[in-house]
Amino acid sequence: MPPVRQYWSATVYDRKTHALIREMQHASRSSQSPGLEVNADGTVDLYFGPTAPTGKDANWTPTDPAGMFEVLFRFYGPTEAVFNKTWVLPNIEHLP
Repeated sequence: MPPVRQYWSATVYDRKTHALIREMQHASRSSQSPGLEVNADGTVDLYFGPTAPTGKDANWTPTDPAGMFEVLFRFYGPTEAVFNKTWVLPNIEHLP
């Protein structure tokens, strides 16, 4: 998880308009999301796409299947590790 004193969030936006994607059940996941699944090593796997991977609903944010999207990560109360770059946000990976 990102080294923060408060919380982090990842919000999905429409790539064309840079606005929230309309008619989606939720636009983001955060460290405060109820039921968010945290891995044994403290990391969190987030999923973005039109449908949730099987069994991953708690960590999934829906996207429009007909459009492109972008994700904005926010860190509230980031620690020094964010500023001095000893912690770096991993790249988003495309899953088949």
